This record gives sequence, C-alpha cells and structure tokens, in this order.
Amino acid sequence: MCVTRGASCGGAQPTAPRVYDILWDMQVEQTSVLTALKAVKDPDLNRDIVTLGFVKELHIDGGRVAFTIELTTPACPVKDQMRDQARAAVMQLPGVTDVDIRLSARVREAVGGEGGRQAPPGVKNIIAVGAGKGGVGKTTVAVNLALALARCGGRVGMIDGDIYGPNVPIMLGLKTQLTTDGQKILPAEKYGLQVISMGFLTGDDAPIIWRGPMLHGALQQFFREVRWVELDYLVVDLPPGTGDVALSLSQTVPVAGAIVVTTPQQVSLADTRRAIAMYRKLNIPPLGIVENMSYFVCPDCGHEADIFGRGGGEALAGEMSIPFIGRVPIYQPIREGSDTGVPLMISDPDCPAARAFMAAAERTAAQVSIASYNRPTIPLTVVK
Repeated sequence: MCVTRGASCGGAQPTAPRVYDILWDMQVEQTSVLTALKAVKDPDLNRDIVTLGFVKELHIDGGRVAFTIELTTPACPVKDQMRDQARAAVMQLPGVTDVDIRLSARVREAVGGEGGRQAPPGVKNIIAVGAGKGGVGKTTVAVNLALALARCGGRVGMIDGDIYGPNVPIMLGLKTQLTTDGQKILPAEKYGLQVISMGFLTGDDAPIIWRGPMLHGALQQFFREVRWVELDYLVVDLPPGTGDVALSLSQTVPVAGAIVVTTPQQVSLADTRRAIAMYRKLNIPPLGIVENMSYFVCPDCGHEADIFGRGGGEALAGEMSIPFIGRVPIYQPIREGSDTGVPLMISDPDCPAARAFMAAAERTAAQVSIASYNRPTIPLTVVK
C-alpha cells in the first residue's frame, strides 16, 4: 500500500488554511481594543485615555478598527504622539489589519460658578493675563497667546481689561463702533477672535479718569452684557500691578487661572512675586509665568545677548512652585506687528518667536485641562 504524508494513494491532498482565512476567523473584540489602549497615557493628566474617557465612537469591521480620541483641548501639544501610540497599541492585536484614528477636542470648564460668581453665558474658561509692573509686554503676550489658541482650533475671545490704557484694538488693527442685537452688545471680530475693549467706546485721545466702582461696573458689563458665542477660552488682558480690576475680576466671574508676564531682570521679578501672591490671595490660580524679552538674537551673526538678564522667570517659577510657560525673545517684527495691527502670530506664524508663543499657548491650555480634571466633583459646603 502506497501512503503519502496526510493522504492515501488516490485521495485528495488536504488544503492548508490560508492566512486571510485565519485572520477572518479571529474576531477583534471591543474589550481587547480598549485594554490595548489603556497603555496610552496623557502625560499631563497621568492617566490612560480609556479611563479618562477620551476613546469615542469605537467601530470594528473585521480586521478594521476605527475610533476617535477626544482631547481636552485642540491645543494639545502631544496629540500626534498619543495618536501614534494608540495606533501602534491596537495594531499589535491579533486579527487587526488597519487602524483609523480621528482626533477631536472638547474643552472642559476648569472652574465652576458659585454664588454670584457665574461664568458668562457662552464662555467655558476665563484666562487672565497680568503683570506685576508695566512695560514687560503683557498686552503683546496676551494678544499673541489668544491668536495662538485660536490657531490651534480653539474658540477664543478677548477682553481688554486694561481700562486706563486699552491697546488691544491697536494691536489687532481694529477700529469699529460696537453694535447690539437689541439685547446684548455684539463683540468686534478680527483674526477669528471676539473682542471687547474700552477703546471702542472712547476717542483715541480721551483719558479715562475713573474710580474703582466705575471700573467694576465696566468689567461687569464686559462679562454680562456682551453676546459671547461658544468660547473655549476668554483671555482677559489686565492692567499691570495689583489694583482694582484684578479684585473686581475675582469677585465677578470664576477664573480658570492667570498667566503672569515678566522680564528676566530683578526689578520686574520683584513685582511679579507680588502679582502672584495677589492672585493666590484672590483664589485665582497662577497657571504659569511667561518670560518676555528673554534674550536678543542678532539678525546678522546669530549671537544671543541677554539684555535684561536670563532665566529669571524660570527661576522664579521654580521658587514659587508654579509652571514655567516659556520664554519669548526680543524680536523686531513683534513690535512692528503690534504697531501695524498685524500681530506676529498672523504675519509670520512659523518664525521662532511665533513658535514660542504657540508653545506658551499649548502649555497654558494644558494647565487649564489639568485644572478641569482636578476640580472637585462634589460642591464643598462651609460649615459655620
């Protein structure tokens, strides 16, 4: 009798299973995908994207897996990294042949309202930008920070809270008269920002000589009587120092936090300490320090000159245990853009100084996201 391996003479040879038949028989399960995705962590929140609820719209079709990662901000600096890690984790599962990942973002509120301090309708997060002293480029940083957040995909508005020196309209090239819809004031719009400023209500040369109660009333109007439309971030440019407007802000609305602008020199740092102490006393958490005019790069030879010193802002951030948001150089086009109404984030968004503003915006958004996940879920009750 003639016998061959696996068959007798004259019998049909057995057919080996094909690779795609094996893959077809392997069912990719949703639980397996979610387990694999638990290896991907948000570096700022220190939790995996499944526990955080970032994974949405998970669909499995044979070996094809598709889902959405819903981030806490469109300005997330590590979104591409998380997407690549998620794809690599799911591709390692048996039976998976293709992974399609879509990125989206839903900005959460960092602080909730309480008592008379309620967020304005249509606004999720209010970010104050302040400084301990004048002349450090606070408004320039505020404008470019707002534009950078908008460039990332955020919906952004600006309040020019520097009532005595309303320069935001100049820096944005805005000359307009405000209108109403019959119920509320409509903000001006430029470069994708919704903007309100006392500069729209007074002449260019008209001084504003007001006492505290009038400042408080104006700020109340800017928040309560303006038709803000679906804003993720409302950036408030505060006057320098530790005066009435910051106090009114803390009493009027819940503030996600404050960005404090300084230069590296000791005179500025001394006043910055006072500003940070003020924000803490007013229960406005400092989101971080931006060191402006950090250094000057010679356009001819590339030499860096520390005109105002170097590293003072970063050292102060470490000393006071708050994040260091970044350093912005002295750069002539920043000044030119502010004077002509075309900020650097619009005129040259890819230059090194604009990338510094973008990095600062991403870190600011990250701090707001961290605050939104650390906020108490149960209202605290004060027992007397």
